Amino acid sequence: MITMKDVVREGHPVLREVAKEVPTPASAEDKEILQKMLEFVINSQDPEIAEKFDLRPGIGIAAPQIGVSKRMIAVHLEDEQENLISYGMYNPRIVSHSVEMTHLDNGEGCLSVDREIPGLVPRYARITVKGTTLEGEEVQIKLKGLPAIVFQHEIDHLNGIMFYDRIEDFKDKLKKDL
Repeated sequence: MITMKDVVREGHPVLREVAKEVPTPASAEDKEILQKMLEFVINSQDPEIAEKFDLRPGIGIAAPQIGVSKRMIAVHLEDEQENLISYGMYNPRIVSHSVEMTHLDNGEGCLSVDREIPGLVPRYARITVKGTTLEGEEVQIKLKGLPAIVFQHEIDHLNGIMFYDRIEDFKDKLKKDL
């Protein structure tokens, strides 16, 4: 089981690497890692489990955040219509996006960042993502709203980008110019 002690924090070099593609079909080891990532996100949203294991609630995690430089993400949340969006995904990539931009009014947070970082993070309002599910199925999904933002945040991790790199007025020694 993944816990917060497994989550690497900002400043760790793996968070700035471009993660490697995962050969598909995925190896047993990669399947196990991705399954544990998805379980972590689900467990972190369960108040009893989160308290018992001291988990910070999260709706997404990328493999680099647990020190694995591979293109894998896990996302678990509901959209505006209360449809469950729950994926463990290998090699996710954005294949199209809207011109329209959006952001979370309260900014973004990250399991790898233990501090509040104010500022709006510009994101595409709508995206289409292609990838391979935990079950080995090739999928293409259209996302908008919070799910679109979460997928962009996690895919950024696969490219060595932290959310605060996208905040225009944020000045910090750890910020990378994009």
